Amino acid sequence: MRDLTGWATTSRDPWWQSALDALLPPRCVGCGRRGAEVCTNCIDGLRALGPDTCPRCAMPSMGGRICRRCARSEPLLRAILARYVFEGTIRAAILALKYRARTRLAPFLASALEATLAARPLMTDVVVPVPLTPERQRSRGFNQAELLARPLAAAHGSAFEPDVLQRTRETRQQTELPARERMRNVLGAFSVSRPEAVAGKRVLLVDDVCTTGATLAACAAPLLEAGADGVWGVVVARDIGRR
Repeated sequence: MRDLTGWATTSRDPWWQSALDALLPPRCVGCGRRGAEVCTNCIDGLRALGPDTCPRCAMPSMGGRICRRCARSEPLLRAILARYVFEGTIRAAILALKYRARTRLAPFLASALEATLAARPLMTDVVVPVPLTPERQRSRGFNQAELLARPLAAAHGSAFEPDVLQRTRETRQQTELPARERMRNVLGAFSVSRPEAVAGKRVLLVDDVCTTGATLAACAAPLLEAGADGVWGVVVARDIGRR
């Protein structure tokens, strides 16, 4: 399923990058072939989440009904939206962006968010990326969620607030923890620096991947306490093997 056309590198790249690409074309993050950051064959092979998906948490649910877990509780987020299953090329691209600083993959992943919102449009006022700890952002040099959220806000004419949500304490990497410990790890780890930026607003929370939903929920809590009129989450991919 190809819905990520138009994401490719544009003339905004510096001249030396174009020259370097001509001499040594990039390798596809999915298959390793030279020629593009992500080749068309790998884009064609992406597995999108199908219609049998819970409209609240984006986990598999027969007939697209609200799943039992969401029906039993009142989630902090109105919904979590995702386009792809966290596997294969999408997984490789997310990990390469985060841990190998392949920032030229950001437009590809941002286009996946655009595809998600094209399939299920939302009326939101403010776009907020999930923040990193200051130490982790300094070490990485960027926040991948911010790279994805900025063009999304611009495309939809929404206010972009990259600093309104902040991490108040260091947390362990969620990937290091089993599902049952993830909520405890991030509980109370976020705060809102300027409540007036989100009070009475519909907030779109952006991240790269959702595994258990613990981080998105922990972010939604202070946004709602600050007066947000609902929080929705949108991610590139959903890990459908975890709750």
